[in-house]
Amino acid sequence: MNFFDFLFENSSGLQKDLILGPMEKMSYRDVYGESRLLANYIRRKIGQQKNILLASTNSPFFIIAYLGILKSGNVCIPLNPQVENEVLEFIIQKTNPEMLLFSENVLRYHNPDLEPFSEIQLYEILKEENECLDFEPEFNGSQLAAIMFTSGSTALPKGVMLSHDNFIANTASIIDSLSLREDDIMMVVLPFYYCYGLSLLNTHLRIGGSLVLNNNFVFFSQTIQHINNYQCTGFAGVPSHFQLLLRKTDLFRRIKMPSLRYVTQAGGRLYDSFISEFINIFPQIKFFVMYGQTEATARLSVLPPERLSEKIGSIGKGIPRVELKVVNEEQSPVSPGEIGEIIVKGKNVMVGYWDDTVSTSAAIKDGWLYTGDLATVDEDGFIYITARKKEIIKIGGIRISPREIEETIVKMEGIVDCTAEAMCDELLGEAIKVTVVVNETGKSITSDDLKRFCGTKLAPYKIPAYFTFHKTMEISPSGKKIKRIYTE
Repeated sequence: MNFFDFLFENSSGLQKDLILGPMEKMSYRDVYGESRLLANYIRRKIGQQKNILLASTNSPFFIIAYLGILKSGNVCIPLNPQVENEVLEFIIQKTNPEMLLFSENVLRYHNPDLEPFSEIQLYEILKEENECLDFEPEFNGSQLAAIMFTSGSTALPKGVMLSHDNFIANTASIIDSLSLREDDIMMVVLPFYYCYGLSLLNTHLRIGGSLVLNNNFVFFSQTIQHINNYQCTGFAGVPSHFQLLLRKTDLFRRIKMPSLRYVTQAGGRLYDSFISEFINIFPQIKFFVMYGQTEATARLSVLPPERLSEKIGSIGKGIPRVELKVVNEEQSPVSPGEIGEIIVKGKNVMVGYWDDTVSTSAAIKDGWLYTGDLATVDEDGFIYITARKKEIIKIGGIRISPREIEETIVKMEGIVDCTAEAMCDELLGEAIKVTVVVNETGKSITSDDLKRFCGTKLAPYKIPAYFTFHKTMEISPSGKKIKRIYTE
């Protein structure tokens, strides 16, 4: 089945708005109709199974373009509209796209071999289309639907190939794990070119829900106001979103949000102290801790809210129809407390990396996706991530997880965020450096204060040797904290 047809299987005729908001509103009927018209145009223009770049902020344009590409049987490559020209040129050379769709004033790029369509041009094309054709009812679900490029920090990004079946499987599993409903309204602050953000669009299209698009999360008061004005029932964020809301502004702690029934957190592990703060302030809001990877379409695990206090720090277990386990170097399941690597199996696991058989073979073995995340389990089988392989710090031969140090430091009043990393040390090989982000309360904190605080909670060899201080977090366009990890 074409993923487009799966998304609209029960919602194409809904008499309601998919997109809500102060500037934008669009009905299910219009989204369905315009995306099918675009599919007609694309199919007639370039055929199918061709690559198409899509660079846009969250908007009706992105949604129409994304859905039209899917319906046409072509492959969508969603990109950050502010992508650097060097990276964009790499992706173009790598994927050889036939089209570039971009929203106005966000992408300045010219390639004589690539036909660009701006937002204005696209809507002019739609006006000329007057027929909605139905394509292959027996569509092959193994056909590629999208190539999602990962945001490589130390190397050029990899293209993750996802099929229509991948998207169908993961969308259905997320809906089941969160018990999403037709009356759900999601506040969207995550970009759709990021797999977590795209999963919000996919799941709410499938259930017939609605979305409030917010491309300006930095204006906290406006975000909170829109949650209440549009009676949002859901909010999804990466760790930095919750850290900033809880520690950078008092408004979030004081305001009432009666419509908000649940939040999800993925895109990295949120410190336990922040989770505890949230559930103490908002005990009526269900907090779902989730874990995911682009290579597995989006989200993979969930820790149910009713187990949160008991299992805080855990990513839970696999969502429906997704198998997660932690294995040691002998590929055997680890015992409680033993460290191993998380591996994943399910219909959501990627086809592979675009034009990279070596990396594909290293990542997928016997049908299992090797995530590169180190973790352990408890007696009940709940999974606890310790670190990524490349982030482990070695001090005098002792392996240290930066997570333990960060978890300790963020408990100190006035600290918004902490990043622990390794630095070269002539004696020990590596030494620990931490970068802390402070708010107004913590602006007087010194290195000596932090050393004394760590000395009461950490073993001596885990106490950082170097400290730097910042007032703001360095985050990527998708909201993730940017880490500058030292590597040999």
